[in-house]
Amino acid sequence: MDFGYVLKRAWEIIWKYKILWIFGILASCGQASGSSGSNSGYRFSANDVSPRIQEFFNQNPGITTTLIILGIILAIVVVILAILLGTVGRVGLIRGTVKAEQGADRLTFGELWRDGLTYFWRVFGLNLLLWVIIVIAIILLSLLGVILAIGTLGIFLVCLIPLLCLIVPIMWFISIIIEQANVALVVENLSITQSIERGWKVVRDNVGNMIVMGLILIVGVSLIGGFVIGLPLLVVAIPAVAGIATGTSDAVRNGLILSGLFFIIYLPFLLLFSGILRAYISSAWTLTYLRLTNKPAPQPVMAPLPPVAPMAPEIPESPVAPEPSAPPEPPLPPTG
Repeated sequence: MDFGYVLKRAWEIIWKYKILWIFGILASCGQASGSSGSNSGYRFSANDVSPRIQEFFNQNPGITTTLIILGIILAIVVVILAILLGTVGRVGLIRGTVKAEQGADRLTFGELWRDGLTYFWRVFGLNLLLWVIIVIAIILLSLLGVILAIGTLGIFLVCLIPLLCLIVPIMWFISIIIEQANVALVVENLSITQSIERGWKVVRDNVGNMIVMGLILIVGVSLIGGFVIGLPLLVVAIPAVAGIATGTSDAVRNGLILSGLFFIIYLPFLLLFSGILRAYISSAWTLTYLRLTNKPAPQPVMAPLPPVAPMAPEIPESPVAPEPSAPPEPPLPPTG
């Protein structure tokens, strides 16, 4: 497979059809890492909270319960929206790439959004089923590892260390199968089980090409591109880190406010760059699938024909002169 063509063509598509950037942003919603909830390392003591606020919540436990319920409902709504937007975005990117390869003059948000809703439940069911299988497999393997570790008095853990190094490449390989199964479902309008079989078959029959493209897109594009996009976040976090290092309440408050302000300023650029990166990766995977499943049929090899002896040239016959016709006989005399 011509990897250079696929990578170049993917960039040409997302640059010409910039509507795919929006669907790249939507597809990124389904891949939220939840890193915003990480611990900053600063612990607020009870004295940092206003005593009046503590007293208010102690005297009104119903309000506390209501806020907790509202927080749970809000989290559920956010998750549902992330799943909806992420699935529609994924389908829109695949359909947009296919239509671009078919020579579409322009792509509109409406048509790609409708395509996303058309394939929504199947794509959602496909990814849910695959990730449930992966989670169950991880749980079963973990339980098996614990049992073997206890049964061998910890010796199995020593033997397990080399196998742990294979977890990352195995997960990358599984992610390639999932990507190709999604493309197969949308491109060929398959069912969930058919798309899994089709995606696995395409990866299995082209394992070398898939590994090379996976290294390019997962390591070379996704990881490095994500690092470059996330690098400004380190600058955003400097005021907060400096305030926490100072240790005073005012410094922490001012640092957090300043970092929050910087984050709000950078957020539109973060979404835009993430959308472009996601659109490029999805377009490249879709083109990879199209290239590997639409190979030209090889021409049959014909056996060489035996040599034919040259024929002698024909000698034209000389024209034959027509024979002269006999003169007409004289009429008989009348009888009397």
